[in-house]
Amino acid sequence: MAESKIYYTLDVDTGRPYQVHIGTFLLEAAGAIAREVCGGARAVVVTDSNVGPLYAQPVLKSLQDAGYAASQYTFEAGEASKRADTLIDILEFMAAHELTRSDIVVALGGGVVGDVAGFAAATYMRGCRFIQMPTSLLAMVDSSVGGKTAIDLAAGKNLAGAFWQPSVVIADVGCLATLSSEQFADGCGEVVKHAAIADADLFAELERTPLTLELLMRDLPRVAYLVARNIDIKRAVVVADERETGTRKLLNFGHSIGHAIESCAAYSLGHGTCVALGMGAICRAAAHRGICDADVPERIVALCRAHGLQGSNTFPVDELYAAALHDKKRAGDEIDVVLPHRIGACSIERIPLAEFRSLIEEGLSESEGDAQC
Repeated sequence: MAESKIYYTLDVDTGRPYQVHIGTFLLEAAGAIAREVCGGARAVVVTDSNVGPLYAQPVLKSLQDAGYAASQYTFEAGEASKRADTLIDILEFMAAHELTRSDIVVALGGGVVGDVAGFAAATYMRGCRFIQMPTSLLAMVDSSVGGKTAIDLAAGKNLAGAFWQPSVVIADVGCLATLSSEQFADGCGEVVKHAAIADADLFAELERTPLTLELLMRDLPRVAYLVARNIDIKRAVVVADERETGTRKLLNFGHSIGHAIESCAAYSLGHGTCVALGMGAICRAAAHRGICDADVPERIVALCRAHGLQGSNTFPVDELYAAALHDKKRAGDEIDVVLPHRIGACSIERIPLAEFRSLIEEGLSESEGDAQC
């Protein structure tokens, strides 16, 4: 019996509206979707050395079948490629293949691919259409939606970039089957975050049945539903605050400390793992100050563990604090911090940098004897 098709469509009503398609057999539909939404004559598929061999051919064929002159640019997989030289190489490739503003860039891969390819699309001829085709859980539930594009600088993560909404997002959940258990677990850092900031019922569902690679293998429809639900949470926040001037900052829960850990670890730890560590630290500090109940950090840390997020911070407070000073959420001598009050409810507070350092110290000291996420 043929496998039944799974399909969800979500509308993202930003200044330039678009749709997110979540389901199965979508790689082969990319060309038809692109033709309907974007038009154009040429397409450049930007991917990396891990994803390209797995999925580039069916996407290229689909684009060619839809009438596009399609070409492929591949860069070395990993955060180390999220740099200015990769961006310039992509732009030169686009120019060499005579893309115009009416043509399209297709970002096929995880968060690094989406960020760099999206930034290239935002800057090429001052902006051309692009399609997000996320292949990792982390990219599906988080980075592919919302229009943030970026590269890293020597001083820190995502310090150069642009808000540039995709024309469409195509998330084929079948791609998740080729992730390693560690890669799948890493994506769950953002899944836990979404539930923690906005959906207590989802948090409880995940406590009962964690989103794991094993669940994917036995219940793909359930995983597709959870991916769609997470995207819907992010969609609602982005629509309310497209340019991150207010409520969208809630999506940074755990990120200020998490990004600092990522930077100090030279990106050897996954983003989701670092976000999990950051959430644990900020929750422990909040509980220590009476901002949230003691069960909040306990439940968040336990849920991260249940999703396979195993990691520990080995960096001293001052090193993390120094890295965090380059965070985009800093404003002069203050920084915006997302503090938990209960599961499903957080607030954004602007605090002095000295107080932020104290929060880091309290969050890490409270975790002594409990080193993991």
